[in-house]
Amino acid sequence: MTMNKLAVIALGGNALLRGDQVGTIEEQEDNATETFENLVYLFKEGYSVIFAHGNGPQVGNILMRNDAGEQLYGIPQMPLDICVADSQGGIGFMLERCLLNVLRKHNIKRNIITLVTQVMVDKNDPAFQNPTKRVGKIYTKAEADKLAADKGWIFKEEVKIKDGWRRVVPSPKPLDFFNSETVEQMAREGNIVITVGGGGVPVYIDEENRVRPLDAVIDKDLAAAMVAKKVKADEYYILTDVPFVYANYKKENEKVLEFLNYADTVKYLESGMFGEGSMAPKIKACLDFVQNGGSKAVITEAKKLQDKSYGTKITMEYDEADLHKYDK
Repeated sequence: MTMNKLAVIALGGNALLRGDQVGTIEEQEDNATETFENLVYLFKEGYSVIFAHGNGPQVGNILMRNDAGEQLYGIPQMPLDICVADSQGGIGFMLERCLLNVLRKHNIKRNIITLVTQVMVDKNDPAFQNPTKRVGKIYTKAEADKLAADKGWIFKEEVKIKDGWRRVVPSPKPLDFFNSETVEQMAREGNIVITVGGGGVPVYIDEENRVRPLDAVIDKDLAAAMVAKKVKADEYYILTDVPFVYANYKKENEKVLEFLNYADTVKYLESGMFGEGSMAPKIKACLDFVQNGGSKAVITEAKKLQDKSYGTKITMEYDEADLHKYDK
């Protein structure tokens, strides 16, 4: 079975968990099902699809269960790499089952394969000198100091919580992922592949040529863009909680950015237009994709994806029709 275009789709946190929800499995399944219903048209159009997904709330919960298990029952804590792999398996299973049910409802026959994925990073990445990604529960200063002494963890103060301290870990750049050729082959044969969940488990090759894990987390949008480059995808989609990227977001002079070329996007990024903890990583991922041969990257909501009048489309250059629409 030969498909047409190959798309990589990064499912944002709201594809699984919305801001006003506590995170029950029923809520996550309902959200995943709704997301996939909005993507049925891609499968009907014959797209090959690879999914990536986040794991922020879920891996945070796993870390807190680790902590509670150690305190209450003396169960040894598992390292962060195992927790990320756990989240890949659990979320991947849920996504696979929800998507399978949506496909069955629409009489679409596709195999779905979920992979626990290791992602190569540079162990000398500058991110390891400046851990910024907050993970796990919030501790008091005394608890944080003890954990820092016992486990070597690094903590930063929570701005909005008095005497609140949270563990921070590095977020290195993804360079490659294991089984990339197999993933591309499976996808181009019509199978749906779920990979690099939560950005993938960060690993490196040591002096004895062994694959070794690192205490870090990888940005899932950058990981998905890396996958899109490696499999030579035609299109890259980031599904998030807004229909467009905006200039001057939530300000009086807010402006929809529907069509962006590479040069203009870089200017906006360098001017600080996009929030470093929210939209900037998504923009960087899209720029990375189109700079390395991808035809189009799109940031939008899942429910808006089929309607081509929505979504911020980032390309190396836009055509005259796009330019005219962009200047309105």
